[in-house]
Amino acid sequence: MSNLIKDATASSSLDCPVVEGRRQVQHVPARTAEVGGIPLHRALPSRQRRLVGAWCFLDHAGPVVFKGDSRGMQVGPHPHIGLQTFTWMIAGEVLHRDSLGSEQVIRPGQVNLMTAGRGISHTEQSLPDDPQLHAAQLWIALPHAHRHTAPRFDHYPDLPVWREAGATLTLLVGEFDGREAPTLTFSPLVGVDLAAEHDATLTLPLNPAFEYALLPLEGAPSLAGEALAVDELAYLGRGRDAITLALPAGARALLIGGEPLGEEVLIWWNFVGHDKAEIAAAQREWEAGGERFGRVAGFSFEERLMPPPLPWKV
Repeated sequence: MSNLIKDATASSSLDCPVVEGRRQVQHVPARTAEVGGIPLHRALPSRQRRLVGAWCFLDHAGPVVFKGDSRGMQVGPHPHIGLQTFTWMIAGEVLHRDSLGSEQVIRPGQVNLMTAGRGISHTEQSLPDDPQLHAAQLWIALPHAHRHTAPRFDHYPDLPVWREAGATLTLLVGEFDGREAPTLTFSPLVGVDLAAEHDATLTLPLNPAFEYALLPLEGAPSLAGEALAVDELAYLGRGRDAITLALPAGARALLIGGEPLGEEVLIWWNFVGHDKAEIAAAQREWEAGGERFGRVAGFSFEERLMPPPLPWKV
């Protein structure tokens, strides 16, 4: 998916304050957007919260059922640099193609991870026989030392899954509660999907060195007795060793976290960089049809998505 919010955003790392010995929760409402014909809720980045660890972008798409002659999500060729795109599929099926020649359908319970590094382009399309979509797509900012790494694509159909107190937990990336996901990372991260079949109260262990956030996807979860709204990011900050999360039957939430990146990160359109010059250079190369981003098979040059004008001069 593309970042079509036309602003340039830099990192911020203000932590949650501690009041009377209790660390507070920052509530960050999502913005509505549309990508490839699909309405979605964008929780990151926002003016209130730019990063959670190296997580720099979080879209919640759906749940939606396509009707009539809708073709579902259709995102044409677009470029990326300096990041990993991370897609967690909950319902529906989406076909990923990229300029490396990768072609992979992602299905529920699977993760697609595309490492853009120095440059890649890709497309995303709903399959015609599956009229629904529910997914979370995130971006992970590559640390400065890895921003020019070679592009690659990885598909993870098998992830650690376990049941606890009436809920199913899926470890999407990183280490959690003695388990480890196979997902490729360039900085310390964690991501966990929490889905309740029955009313469930979970005590989730945390790493005090990480900062964390929760995004309710469905239902009405509550954190230590405080109600959380669907598509409102609950930033938990650092310094916690555990949280207690109540999930009513049918509720679902996404827990993300990581070691604070400690680097300035800029986001413009589909580019993540550490200075304006490298983002501007990438945009010029894409607009000129240069070889840096390659071609996605099955699409013509004219179908490529194009960025808005740069908001700065370099």
